[in-house]
Amino acid sequence: MTNQQVATRYAKSLLDLALERNELAAIKGDVDDLIEMGGNRDLALVLQSPVINSTKKKAIFADLLSKAGANELTKTFVNVLISKGREADLLGILDAFDEQYKVLNKITTVYITSAVALDADSKNAIMSQLKAAGKTEANVELLTRVDPSILGGFILEFDGKVYDASVAHKLNEIKKTLAN
Repeated sequence: MTNQQVATRYAKSLLDLALERNELAAIKGDVDDLIEMGGNRDLALVLQSPVINSTKKKAIFADLLSKAGANELTKTFVNVLISKGREADLLGILDAFDEQYKVLNKITTVYITSAVALDADSKNAIMSQLKAAGKTEANVELLTRVDPSILGGFILEFDGKVYDASVAHKLNEIKKTLAN
C-alpha cells in the first residue's frame, strides 16, 4: 500500500524537474510506460519483495528502462527511489504524477460505460456536450467501457460524480415507483 503523502511529494519533485528541464512530454511518456509495466504481476512482486536486494532491483529497472528508451531523468528518478527504499511506492508515485500532470494541463478524465462500443461520432458528441456544459476542463480524456448489462444508454463518471443515463437505471427507477 502506497503512502499517499510520499507519492505526492515524489511525483511533484519529478514533475517540477521535468518542467525545469523542459522534458515534460518525454517524462509523461515514460511514466505511462512504467504504469503499463506495473500491471505485470511479476514486476509488481519484484517491487514489493524484501528478498530481492536494491542492487538487483536497480539492474532490473535499468535494463527495462533502457529497452523502453526511457529518458535519463526517468532512469535516475527510479534509481533514486530504489536507493531510498521507496520502490514499493513506485506505482503510487506514478499515479500521483499522472494526476498532477492532468491538473497542470487541465485534463479531465471521463469514463463512459455503454451497452455497445461507441463510434467516433458518438464520442465526439459526448465530449462536445460536456465541454459546452462547462462540466469538464477544456481537455477531455475519454476512456470507454462496454457493459451489455446496462441494456442501452450510457453512464458517465468524472470528478467523483456519476451520471447514469442507462436503460437499466431507468427501469430500476420505474420498478421502485411501481413498488411504492
